Amino acid sequence: MNSLTILVPTRGRPDNLAALWQAFAETCTGETRLQAWVDDDDPQLEAYEQVHRAAYDDGSAREDDPRFLLMVGPRLRLGPTLNIAAPNAADWADAVGFMGDDHRPKTPGWDTRYMAALERLGTGIVYGNDLIQGRALPTQMAMTSDIIKATGHIVPPGAIHLWLDNAWLALGEALGAITYLPDVVVEHQHPIAGKAQWDAGYAECNTDAVSTADRQVFEQWRQQDLPRWVEQVRRYSRV
Repeated sequence: MNSLTILVPTRGRPDNLAALWQAFAETCTGETRLQAWVDDDDPQLEAYEQVHRAAYDDGSAREDDPRFLLMVGPRLRLGPTLNIAAPNAADWADAVGFMGDDHRPKTPGWDTRYMAALERLGTGIVYGNDLIQGRALPTQMAMTSDIIKATGHIVPPGAIHLWLDNAWLALGEALGAITYLPDVVVEHQHPIAGKAQWDAGYAECNTDAVSTADRQVFEQWRQQDLPRWVEQVRRYSRV
């Protein structure tokens, strides 16, 4: 188990993506790709393209070894974008994960540590210390690709933005296959911790309406679909 793809849907924050790629370039030691997903109506689309080009111009990414991919498509919001992106990524990567554009891996070799943990699990989920939620929630994570292949999803269908990390935790616990690495730091630079400024993106997704709707999706999924997902994964992976 070697290859890892981290999916990063992003909107209106090209500087965040540039900083995230720099963190990847400085800390990744394995066969790891950052696959950024940008909306085709994003007012900052040209700036995102410049960030991507700059990575190849400065040599931190190479054409013969594309570790930094920029995908452009219609705006679907976070959850639906992940569910579109993940099955394709799972076809050619051993593991697929998620980070927000406001996560910053700080521990050198974090990706190799993730893959070693997944190798030990065989099938499962791993996450590090985001310095806000810690063990309580996997605000970033990686899962073995067989989970996505078995279920067809990486998050519960219908979820917009919130309660996704709760679903990953619930799935990992239901499978009996989730590992937390407290000494692997993937810092979440979120306004809730005073590590970023509130902007239009944060304001749009952190509303009572979105939280209520996404919690309803999560609760329905946990009660009705989670047992089926677990069975599908066990049948697919023979675990």
